[in-house]
Amino acid sequence: MNEGKLRKLIELFQNSEINEIEVESSFWRGTRVRLSRGPTAVVAAPVPAAPAPAPAAPAPAEAPAESAPAEAPAATGDDGLHEVLSPMVGTFYRSASPEAEPFVAEGTRVDNGQTVCIIEAMKIMNEIPADIAGEIVEILVDNAQPVEYNQPILKIRPS
Repeated sequence: MNEGKLRKLIELFQNSEINEIEVESSFWRGTRVRLSRGPTAVVAAPVPAAPAPAPAAPAPAEAPAESAPAEAPAATGDDGLHEVLSPMVGTFYRSASPEAEPFVAEGTRVDNGQTVCIIEAMKIMNEIPADIAGEIVEILVDNAQPVEYNQPILKIRPS
């Protein structure tokens, strides 16, 4: 699929009330494109049975959602609490949608790998996992506020 057709598909999706669309075509060298509102943003991958080579990656803004961002290294303060750091610049969200319950609250017990928030960057929602098991002690960022790379976003008391 060429970049122009992909951009047009994204534009049509953004200007519609459709929540999810998936297009698969042998015409586009066995490419499958799925657009979805929510945690999964844009996925473009070759159909497994297709013998054609995978298409070139589209513009950086349409990077596959399957490549999760690398978690920024976390810090442990003098108080023994583990800080989860923002792995990117973006907007911090406590829940998947405005009407949904927050992923975590202060006092919530979390497991290693459990989603604790979402950081939206360039219209892509990135789920941020806890990198240690424990109890959420403090959420350092208000909902829908901007965050910087490596900024502490919450504190966990390791278990």
